[in-house]
Amino acid sequence: MNILPLTKVALKSMSANKVRTFLTALGMIIGVAAVMIVFSAGEGVKQLLNAQIEAFGTNIIHTEVKAPTNKNKGNADASGGLAIAMGTQITTLSLDDLEDFKKLPNITNAYGAVLGQDLATYGSYRKKVSLLGVSPSFIDIDKSEIEAGRFFTEAEDRSLAKVAVVGYKIINDFFNGEDPLGKEIKIGKNKFQIIGTLKKRGGGLGMDYDTYAYIPVKTAQKKIIGTNYLFYAETTIKDLSQQDQTAEEMRTILRRNHDITSDIDPKTGEPTLNKDDFRVVTIDEMKGILDTVTWAITALLLGIVAISLLVGGVGIMNIMYVIVSERTREIGLRKAVGAKLNDILGQFLIESALVSLTGALLGILIGLGISWLIAIIAQSQGLDWGFAVPWQAYIVSLAFSILFGIVFGLFPARKAAKMEPITALRNE
Repeated sequence: MNILPLTKVALKSMSANKVRTFLTALGMIIGVAAVMIVFSAGEGVKQLLNAQIEAFGTNIIHTEVKAPTNKNKGNADASGGLAIAMGTQITTLSLDDLEDFKKLPNITNAYGAVLGQDLATYGSYRKKVSLLGVSPSFIDIDKSEIEAGRFFTEAEDRSLAKVAVVGYKIINDFFNGEDPLGKEIKIGKNKFQIIGTLKKRGGGLGMDYDTYAYIPVKTAQKKIIGTNYLFYAETTIKDLSQQDQTAEEMRTILRRNHDITSDIDPKTGEPTLNKDDFRVVTIDEMKGILDTVTWAITALLLGIVAISLLVGGVGIMNIMYVIVSERTREIGLRKAVGAKLNDILGQFLIESALVSLTGALLGILIGLGISWLIAIIAQSQGLDWGFAVPWQAYIVSLAFSILFGIVFGLFPARKAAKMEPITALRNE
């Protein structure tokens, strides 16, 4: 079987029936375009989430509470999150833990935080606001910036001072252009003096920082929430190369402070996480978790998109059956003058693969165009969404298109190759 002449014959046939070739390839075009869009969107979401994580700082180690479980490491975090969602309260993470963190040589700073919500009143305006009780070092660690006034001090935190620093949207909602500095806003049953305002920042990872009122963490614990524990803590490190070691040292401190005796994994000899009532995560680990989740969603969407490619392949098979029927006399003539079974089989397989490949190439171009438009629209809305298509998208698109073209073209090609010359020549 000589491939080059058969390719020329297939291209000539496709050129002679341009509209039919396009319609035959249309299913593949749509399927491949969808593959490109899914891959590009997955990459865009990954970049967006990583950028939002990095907005907290690249030298951060995050600590939060979680419910302990008797299950293995793989299920510990999921089970803990579920338990908290169902109302289990973890009350062991404290400001004393933060003080012990600060004693580690690689830790430069730390702050603790509690979250709450309460009704706020200023004049006749009333609205529920989100509260973030934080240590004074918050402003040194977080990316939030002071617009006017100042942040609260250690002395104000220790004395349970009723002072607040408010976000951009709270200023607009409550004060309507009026200077908020020095004004008192009632939160729950307590009046707080506004000592500072923050620059507009926007949202990230499900939080809109502009809607928060920031108050001293001890004030929030004692006057608002009625607790003495933290929801989460952030620590900064000076040497990123030691972040894993530092995170493990923090886990050791928390296990000691919380009287936790961890089980030892017999395979690795390392402590398991099943009894931990906390979770310590580095920025690299956060990115790894989000990358895994993003890839899982992308794979799921690709599974759905594969149905489009399958439909495109079936469409190619149906049209190839029509083409075989139309060219029955041609097949009989070629076999009568000496064409072998493989020659006829190869001719139609090559044509089917070329139609599928043509659809894939057009689908790639269309997918790239739509992906670029999605990135432009996302960026116009202020999202950190880059236009990127990973190389796997091209490999998957081309490989599946050629594979489906050959597989679905095989049945009509075999029908053509097995025709008897006399029977084929008699066909009208």
